[in-house]
Formats: sequence, structure tokens, C-alpha cells
Amino acid sequence: MGAHPVNGTGARPRTIANPPVEAARASTDSAVRTFLNDPHPELAAEQAHLDLAHARLDETRSEALRLKNMVEVGAGGTNQARWEREMINENIAGRLRDLDIGDRSLCFGRIDQNEAAGAGSYHIGRVAVSDRNQDPLIVDWRAPVAEAFYRATGRDPQGLVRRRHFVSRGRQLLGLEDEFFGDAALTQRATVNGRELRGRGALIAALETSRTGRLSDIVGTIQAEQDEIIRAPLPGVLVVQGGPGTGKTVVALHRAAYLLYTHRFPLEGQGVLVIGPNRLFLGYIEQVLPSLGEAGVELSVLADLVRNVRVSGRDPIAAGRIKGDLRMVKLIRRAVRDRERPLRTDLVVGMGVRRLRLRVAESERIVNEARRRYRTHNAARKFVVNSVFDALAASHPEMPQRAEVHEAVGHHLEVREALNWMWPVLTPAQLLHDLFGSRALIRSAGIDVSEAEQAALFRGWQPGKETSGIVWTVDDVPVLDEAYERLGPRPKSHDDDDVRTYGHIVVDEAQDLSPMQLRMLTRRSLGGSMTVVGDIAQSTGAWAHADWDEVLEHLPDRRPPRRSELTVGYRIPGPSMDLAAKMLPLAAPGLTPPTAVRGDGDEPRFDQVADDLLGHVVRVAQEELRDLGQGNVAIITPTSLYQRLADTFEANGVPVGLGPRDGLDQSLTIVPVNLVKGLEVDAALVVEPAAIFDEEPQGARSLYVALTRATRRLRLVHERPLPGPLASDLPDHPAAIDPAPPGQQHLF
Repeated sequence: MGAHPVNGTGARPRTIANPPVEAARASTDSAVRTFLNDPHPELAAEQAHLDLAHARLDETRSEALRLKNMVEVGAGGTNQARWEREMINENIAGRLRDLDIGDRSLCFGRIDQNEAAGAGSYHIGRVAVSDRNQDPLIVDWRAPVAEAFYRATGRDPQGLVRRRHFVSRGRQLLGLEDEFFGDAALTQRATVNGRELRGRGALIAALETSRTGRLSDIVGTIQAEQDEIIRAPLPGVLVVQGGPGTGKTVVALHRAAYLLYTHRFPLEGQGVLVIGPNRLFLGYIEQVLPSLGEAGVELSVLADLVRNVRVSGRDPIAAGRIKGDLRMVKLIRRAVRDRERPLRTDLVVGMGVRRLRLRVAESERIVNEARRRYRTHNAARKFVVNSVFDALAASHPEMPQRAEVHEAVGHHLEVREALNWMWPVLTPAQLLHDLFGSRALIRSAGIDVSEAEQAALFRGWQPGKETSGIVWTVDDVPVLDEAYERLGPRPKSHDDDDVRTYGHIVVDEAQDLSPMQLRMLTRRSLGGSMTVVGDIAQSTGAWAHADWDEVLEHLPDRRPPRRSELTVGYRIPGPSMDLAAKMLPLAAPGLTPPTAVRGDGDEPRFDQVADDLLGHVVRVAQEELRDLGQGNVAIITPTSLYQRLADTFEANGVPVGLGPRDGLDQSLTIVPVNLVKGLEVDAALVVEPAAIFDEEPQGARSLYVALTRATRRLRLVHERPLPGPLASDLPDHPAAIDPAPPGQQHLF
């Protein structure tokens, strides 16, 4: 029997004899029930269905484990048998991973279709579960039939008469919330920015759950504008603009899971890559995709894409700017060309009683021919070596074979030196070590680079230093990658050096990436399929972009790019968003802040102290943690105060985590402002906002980021007056500082 045309599972949907119009009217007198305080009359029946689904999930796992144990019995056999056993084991292991949902909710809700749509009833959940007759108990959230669960609205019910939302903890169903469509609709629906909110009660319950230090999936509360992005077609570049709290990161991760489910072939073989801005961020998001049953996605920072180098820290702004500029492409090309050189004097070497000669003019011909024939530098090395020994053989009266000459004189020091002068084998690290360590080489290669920029590139490394001991910066990474593009793999080392490409790439916080970094990612895109997410208002790096056109200019252009915007803020309470929005006219003129779903919430608090700022931070951090009851507190600090603040906590005997080292695993964590982007916490203490504003290259944007991390409580602790846009929130309106200090005018 063929697959069912709606759900694609090959199983029959459960049917409902009559759409639940009258039953709905009898069972509830509102479309949205306060489900935690008013138990739903069908709660017990739905709990029984979930119990059955969980039992079948457990049975399926047990069956897979038994099969795995059967396959493992007996060693040896033919190569074919061993290969088949390994493949079966791999498939079983993958299936077991899919079925392992831990303590996460299995089912999020249910949809009931009208007669025109088939009068089917489906429970939507994290993974597909069937009964013993292979009829669906739970439909995977990514299946086509589940789309209506996320997309149906009052104007476009997509064949639904009811959508039911579950709130559960582990295997226990805590409450239900019903929405009705068509004749069954009973109340007006909640809307934000003209969009209906799906399952408002379940959504708010999820949003008000305490943070765990790890980003959670939103598969049970995905809203329509988010689902449109998640299920968007695979080909081409999709750009998603989203303000703080709109869920752009988690939406991008759900999109990766959806694409793998929908396009398993070819994406499983081609690979899916997720790029984050730093390792703290990767640690924060690492659980989302496994919770959705996708463990094969690669999470990386850009530095992970360049092999055999150590990377830490960033360059000063001036060096970071030039290293991100596309002029580095020409600089690298010229730097490589400067290492492809004819001899300065003839090479003369003895072979027996004869003297072999390679003339300068012949060496120049060899170099020019190698440049013409080969796209990458290292690929031409063999040609240059063979040509040199051919020329030496031709200078012998008896015209010996090349191999004979190679064996006789190839080990001579002057021959090796001549070859390394004409055409050395180079790694990217070796090329850049020599280049950045020599003002003369920088000057020769950087004819399009100003003297000040050349000075920013110079590092003064000692000639001949081993490159294995060098610690490169994040800003060096795209330059190293460009050097590899020009050099190519070393002879006989293709497996170690080859650049990996991917069928789809997700790039988070893309608004901060330089043209060189974007070029690096484009190089790894197999077919030009990318999802690029970020917020222009949070562009805080050396290469802050004014709009997405500047980013798209450097991404694959095989198809016209598509753009989406997330306009609803789900995470940040209204009062906190209102405060942060005061920075937007400076941070990103023209951008509208997201509309907060949670209009209420704690008002931001302000602590202006006369002295002992850091000691006060320690005290109020403990106070916030006590008042919070459950959850985590981030102390967001200017980079200049980070170490002093950590020392102050230690001196006072107060345990605290350090974000760069510990992630958000502790109840109290100190996070430098330049690493806090993309994270969310229950409460945030923003220390000395004026210092953040003054010290960061994009001060207004960095402060905007700091003010939009907290899901429940926000507190500002400061000695200096607040930046102008924030000062009016203080009761006594202290004197405002200049909203655009010298050196920042060009940013806005």
C-alpha cells in the first residue's frame, strides 16, 4: 500500500466521526482555557493516549536494542559480512538516538480536521510513534500533515476545526488548551502585529519557565511566522532579520532539523553546518538539535574550519578591519607570487667530473610556466622540480635522464635551496608567519593597503620560528583560509588539507561577519543553500553592517536571495524591551523594535552608587538570585572590568561562574559584554552601561544587546551617569553623557 497522501507515513489516520463542534461548545465556554487552574474534561483521556504512545516508544526502543544485540553476536566472517554488520549497527544506533527523548515532552498537541480535509485527528509530537498496526499515535512535527498545527489561523484554518495544545512535564500532562476554527470558533483570537498567537497559554507557560543555561527547543510552541521560516524551501540564501527575543536562533536550528527530515537525501551525505559567533554560544545551543532527533549536524565557529592552527582572542580594531577587507585577497595573491621567484644567480652543481648549470633566464621561464599552468601554488611544485632537473640534465653533454640527475644531485644543499627559493611548499601558517613578520613583504604585497594598515598587519615575529607554536586570532582565520585557497593542499596530504563543503549552512549572528569571513563560508557552500540569521541592531564587531545588502553581496548568488523578518518578541518582558528600545535610534536608526508578547513584567531597576561599584555588584547579584528563587543570573560587564569583577567575587567568597570558561552552568555567571550576544538568562545585571557604551567599537549596539538578555528581571548598576537615551528612566534624571562620544559618530 502506498504512503498516505497527507502524512506520508503509509498508515491510516485516526478518524473522528463528527467534527467536535457541539462537543466543543459543551465542554468549554471559551476558546482559550486557563488550563493549569481549570482542568480540562478530556485531560484524563489525553493522558491515556500519551501513556500508550510512551509505552509503544519504549517497546520500539527495546526492539531496536534486541536487534542491535543480535547483530553484534559473532565475530569474523567475510569482509562483506562485516561491512553489512557495521552498516546495520550504524542504522540501529541512529534509530536509537532518534527514539531517545530523555525527559522532554513527547507530544505537543493535537489537530482535528474538518470533513473536507479528511476528518482525521492527529497528535503532533517530537518523533513519530505508531501502534502495532502501524497506525500513527504521534506524527512527527516535521511531517506535512503537522504544518496546519503551526500555520492555521482564523482566516485560514487549513482544514482544522480544532487545535489542541498540551503542557506537560516529562510523561505527565499538566493541562490542555483548545482553539477552534470555523463554526466551532467561540472567541476572538489574540494577535500581535496583526498575526495570531498560536496557543497563547502554552506559549506563556513555556516562556516563563526558568532558564537552564542551555537553549531549549520551541517545537511545541512554534508560531506561524516562525514556521514559515522553518519550512521555507531549501535552495538559495534565506536571510532572517530578528530583534532580541524573537527566537531567530532557535528557529534557524529547527529549520536545520526540518531540512534534514525533508531532504534526508542528499543532506545527510552532504552535511549540515551551523556556525556560531563563539564557543560560549555553541555550548548554549548544543542541546537543541539532539532534542529534535538530529545529532549529525556539525556545530562550529569559523576557527574550526581551518585545520592545524590554534586560535584565541581578537586583533585590535584596526587590524581586524583590514584582515576582514576583500583587499586581503589581492594581498595574499601577491604574497604567494612573491614566493614564486626566479634565481638571482645561475645554479651550478657538480655531477661527477661535470658541472651542471641552471641559468637565471631558464629559471624565470620555469616559474612563469608554472604560474600559467596551475591554479594553486603547491600543485605546481612537482612541475617546478621536474623542470629544474630537466634543465640541469640538458646542460650535461651526455643528456642523462632526469631521474639520474635527481638521484645524483638532488640531495645537494645548493639544489634544495634553489628549489625552495623558486617554489617552496607552503602552508597557510608558514606564508602568513613570513608575511606578517616582515615589513618589506607586507609592503611588497600590500600595494593597495595604506601605511597605517600595513603597520596594523605587522607582528614582528622572529624569522624561522616554528608555526606550530603560534596562536592566531579570530581575525586571522579568514586570511589563513584565503591563503589555503591560493596555496592548495601540500603534496601527498590531500586528506588532511581538503576544504569540507556542506549541503546547507546555517549562520547565526551573521551581521558581524566581515567580507572575508563571508567569503570563507561561501567557499564551503556546496550548492549555495544557506540560512543566515541576525539582527542589524546587534551588529557590534569591527565589521558592523548597516543593512543585509552588505552581507548578501558576499554570499552565494545562484538564486535570488529571500528575506524574512521576525517581528514578535517572545522572550523579553515589555518593560525591559521598552528600555532597550531607547537605544535603537543610536544603534540602528530606522529599525523597529520587536513587539513584546509579554506586555507585563518587572520594571528594570537602577542602582547608582557613589563608590565601591564592584562590591555593590557582588551584593545585588546575591540579592537578585534570592529574589529570583529559581533560574540564573548573568552579570554583564564591560571587558575592562571583567577580571576585576571576578577577583572581587572571589575575595568575597561568593561562588560565580566565568562565562568564557564555564558557559551558563552556574546560578551566577560573569559574562563580558562582547560574548553575551545570542544568550538568554532569567535575570541580568548590566554593570556600568556608560563604560560599555564608550569602550566597545559599536557602543550603542553593545549596550542594546546587554539590555535584551533577561527573560524576567533587568537591573543596571553604575557609578557614571547613564548614556543619554537611558538617563530619563532614573527618578532624579541625572546628567546625561554625550550619546555619541568621539570616534563613534561614523557608526550610526
